[in-house]
Amino acid sequence: QVQLVESGGGSVQTGGSLRLSCVASRNIFSFNAMGWYRQAPGKVRELVARISRGGSTNYAGSVKDRFTISRDNAENTVYLRMNSLRPEDTAVYYCNAVSLSGSGYWGQGIQVTVSS
Repeated sequence: QVQLVESGGGSVQTGGSLRLSCVASRNIFSFNAMGWYRQAPGKVRELVARISRGGSTNYAGSVKDRFTISRDNAENTVYLRMNSLRPEDTAVYYCNAVSLSGSGYWGQGIQVTVSS
C-alpha cells in the first residue's frame, strides 16, 4: 500500500510563499507521474502541477510562473513551491501519484489559506 504524506501548509498573507512537501512510502521512480491537486470549498478538485517520471512538468494556467513542482529522488519527495500567493489559492492541497500500471494514490490533504 502506497502512502503519501503532505506537509508544509498553513496560513499566509497575499504575496507570501509556502513550500509543500509530499513524501512517498516507496521509490518515486515507481510512479508514472506525481502531482499536486487542490480543492476549494464548493469547487471540484483541480490539477495544480504535475511532474512525470521523465521529469517533464505541466501547470494549471492560474499558477504558471508562480508555482514550481520539483522532486528529490533520494528522499522520495515531491515539492510544490508556491510564490505570490493569492486568496484564490486557498484550498486543500492533495498529493497524487499514478503508478506505472495506472493505479492512483492520494495523500490526506493539507490546508493552505491565503488572506488578503
